Amino acid sequence: MEERITIGLNIKSFRESMSLSQAEVGSFLGVTREQVSYYETGKRAIPLTVLERLAELFGITLSDLLEASPTEAVVRHAFAFRAEGFSTEDLHSLASFQKIIRNYLKIDSLHASHE
Repeated sequence: MEERITIGLNIKSFRESMSLSQAEVGSFLGVTREQVSYYETGKRAIPLTVLERLAELFGITLSDLLEASPTEAVVRHAFAFRAEGFSTEDLHSLASFQKIIRNYLKIDSLHASHE
């Protein structure tokens, strides 16, 4: 149960750092606002697929969501903009873009290590 609470607090922290409401995150995930609230309070287990989608949305890794102290991750992954007012479609586009950037950075890092 403690792990659920840790993950839930991390979700809330990342969501708030992007100025997203529970309803907006719920719409992105295809769940209700109440379900997001249950995730954030640790009252419901979060399926792996949902955790993966949240990591994509927030532009973080799964391990960032599982950290007992996410403060460093929040700072590392802070956005230069707020997602406030974004449509669900915008959030999907943002998540896809962040995934592309993460993949590019991994490829670039691998390339640099082989030079």
